[in-house]
Amino acid sequence: MAPRIDLVGLVTSDMAASLAFYRRLGLGIPAGAEGQPHVEVPLPGGLRIAWDTVETIRSFDPGWTPPSGGGRVELAFACDDPADVDRQCAELTRAGHTGHKAPWDAFWGQRYAVVLDPDGNGVSLFAPLPDGAPGLQSSGGRPSDSSTES
Repeated sequence: MAPRIDLVGLVTSDMAASLAFYRRLGLGIPAGAEGQPHVEVPLPGGLRIAWDTVETIRSFDPGWTPPSGGGRVELAFACDDPADVDRQCAELTRAGHTGHKAPWDAFWGQRYAVVLDPDGNGVSLFAPLPDGAPGLQSSGGRPSDSSTES
C-alpha cells in the first residue's frame, strides 16, 4: 500500500492567534485548545489539520528553526460563491490579518484572494465565477503553472 496524506501540520509561534484565525474560516477547533501545545482537528474526507507550538517541535528536534523568506505551503479554502470570497477576505483583514492579494477575478475562472495567517502562511480563498473562464480546472484549485498568478 502506498503512503497516503493524512495530516497537514502547521508550526505556530502563537497558538491562540493561529487558532482564532482558522476558527474564522470555519474549522471546528474546540474551545480551550489555545493552551495546548498540539491541537488536531478532523477535516471533511478524513484529512486532519494540526498545530504545534515551536516549543513542541523543539522538544523532539532541538535544532529546529523556522524557515526564513516566503512561505512554501499555502492552504486553500473553497468559499460559497464569489461574494463570499470578498466577505471572508474583508472579515479577516478587518480582524487585523494581513491581506496579501485582494480579491480578483482570476483568468482561470475563480474569484481569488490570499490572506496571511498569524505565522505568515498564505491562505487562499476561492470560488468559481458564474461564467467561468478559459483554463478553469475541475479540481477547484489554481492552475499548476505557477507563472499564471496575477
